[in-house]
Amino acid sequence: MLWGGHTGGLELRRKDGGAVALRGRFPYGKRAVLSDGGRTGRPKKEVIAPHAFAYRVNDPKEEIHFLVGHSYDKPLASRGAGSLDLTDTEDALLFEATISAEMQDVSYVRDFLGGLSAGLIMGLSPGFRIPPKRAVTNPETITNEGSDPANGMHNAIIRTITSALLFEISAVTRPAYTEAQIEARNWGSTGSIACGKPNHLKRWRF
Repeated sequence: MLWGGHTGGLELRRKDGGAVALRGRFPYGKRAVLSDGGRTGRPKKEVIAPHAFAYRVNDPKEEIHFLVGHSYDKPLASRGAGSLDLTDTEDALLFEATISAEMQDVSYVRDFLGGLSAGLIMGLSPGFRIPPKRAVTNPETITNEGSDPANGMHNAIIRTITSALLFEISAVTRPAYTEAQIEARNWGSTGSIACGKPNHLKRWRF
């Protein structure tokens, strides 16, 4: 399983009956620095192209989960349970998850909601696999970015994922992508929680 990350657009609202509605977005076309290359290597970046997750997202029969920290032992919602809706757009993968009042009595769910409200769990990270070449001939491309002295990057390798099998999306503390902001809001509120700068993942995922 491969993991991408983003601090992207998560909104929390209280619903009638005590349920919590979470809305979020994972923007496409953003670059994540997965490795600065160290002392002798080349920097490595990753881009997830628009509609890269469309294959499983657009098939309602495919099960997809919303998890805490990529742990299937800590589910928050799923399509199979009728508590997760996903929409694939040109700009982003959008989702809405509903956490029932009963689920909020579970200890890890309470911990997650507390961390979200405190601004500590602010990232989104999809868990996916690259399809086999027999199914998709070119699911990814590798290009050279070239030098960018202003950012201290030289001859970076860019991996662009154009097709991937999405199995879950997780709330995480340390996402790789950093362009968007996560918000945690009460029902009807317009206030938001500021997000601190997360650490980059120092890895290259194949």
